Amino acid sequence: MNKKLVLNTLSKIGLIEAALMLLPLLVTVYYHEYRTMRVFLYVILFTAAINAALLFFVKPARDKSLTSRDGIAVAALGWIFLSFFGALPYYVSGEIPHFIDAIFESISGFTTTGASILGDVEALSQGMMFWRCLTHWVGGMGVLVLFVALIPSDKKSSSLQLMRAECPGPTVEKLVPKGRSSAMILYVIYAALTVIMVIFLLIGGMPLFDSCCHAMGTAGTGGFNVKNAGVGFYQSAYLEGVVTVFMILFGVNFNIYYFLIMRKFVGIYKNTELKVYLGTIIASISLIIYNTMSYGIYHSFSKALRYASFQVGSIMTSTGYATADFDRWPELSKTILIVLMFIGACAGSTGGGFKVSRVIILFKTAKRNLRKAMHPKAVNIVKSDDRAIDIETVHSVSCYLIIYIFIFFASLLIISFNNFDFATNFSSVTACLNNIGPGISRVGPMMNYYPLSDLSKTVLSVDMLLGRLECLPLIMLVSPSMWVKKLY
Repeated sequence: MNKKLVLNTLSKIGLIEAALMLLPLLVTVYYHEYRTMRVFLYVILFTAAINAALLFFVKPARDKSLTSRDGIAVAALGWIFLSFFGALPYYVSGEIPHFIDAIFESISGFTTTGASILGDVEALSQGMMFWRCLTHWVGGMGVLVLFVALIPSDKKSSSLQLMRAECPGPTVEKLVPKGRSSAMILYVIYAALTVIMVIFLLIGGMPLFDSCCHAMGTAGTGGFNVKNAGVGFYQSAYLEGVVTVFMILFGVNFNIYYFLIMRKFVGIYKNTELKVYLGTIIASISLIIYNTMSYGIYHSFSKALRYASFQVGSIMTSTGYATADFDRWPELSKTILIVLMFIGACAGSTGGGFKVSRVIILFKTAKRNLRKAMHPKAVNIVKSDDRAIDIETVHSVSCYLIIYIFIFFASLLIISFNNFDFATNFSSVTACLNNIGPGISRVGPMMNYYPLSDLSKTVLSVDMLLGRLECLPLIMLVSPSMWVKKLY
């Protein structure tokens, strides 16, 4: 691994974060929050100084480009550094006085999990609220994708290695031949959808500040709110409908939007992942409407549709917004939501979870193996969208499932030291590892993660990072083979 090149790249990412903090600084100036303004100013100067010094003193050879191992190291260390510096405004300002809590909130923001230790969000300053939501927007598409889009590189392989290490999904495809151009296209689409959502929220009467924060939280499928009552504070079916639609849109693979712009409608029509994603959402909404109305939770179809569609869209896309206390829903409805937490959104989206594409590949692999058992001499190929899936992708999905299950149950075992009920322990690990946010019981939609111990918060923080980076970068970071000069 080229340590100098990795550190040099990390320093540039740190400088980008310092620049991003200028936005909440401007918010504090606008709202005359002078104390918070000083905090952001100090943190920006500290972050910039540390990373500028690193950039100046650590100079790699010019003819070197990032290898696969280097990209993995940058992804893992980059998100850790990003979360550390991102936690400083919370801690230095005293608005989150416990450092473990500040780190938890920062990681939750950047990984777009939306799990919070805050019981009274409205007690935060406007600048701090804006910073929380901005971390969602940056983390949604990925800080390394932002880095590739902003920082020119004469090494095409470096851009691709960074995007492969960070982008969610079993495979990473470039939209165009150049990695930097692909990153720029992704962020243009991402920003355009965010601006469109802000406009729709403003039309519904939501204030500009709230509209920007909710749009950033929805775009990153994060879930941080600026009101204690969340989106439900506005008591508007229109606003909830807008948020529902955009949550589902941001859970779609962004390649679909590129195909739409380029008028490649055949690619959209044949996309199996999109069909399964939308079909799962429709089926889940229908079942929850039937279940909640059968038990008298909602007495009108329109009300059941409103809350069921919002929560299904929120949970499946891993956004984590809540307009209803689904912890009080019938067991079938809660079970459906738990299942959706595991499935997650599409690969190549801003959503979390196991990913629809992986579920499809696992089902097709199981189907192939059953056919092979019945017809040993038959040639059975795993296909998707009329294309054969290479065996390496199939193996990587199976490997990811094994690692995922191991991490899940190891985390569940450690969390159990809290001595909370099983629903709390199980759903907290599920929500954090899949970057969802709210769980059920003591970490339900109307509760928070503050009562958990520091050990549990640390474990769940690691789970959030593992879920966002899809396990391998962090696991490989602690592997001895990552740090040797050559692999034999």
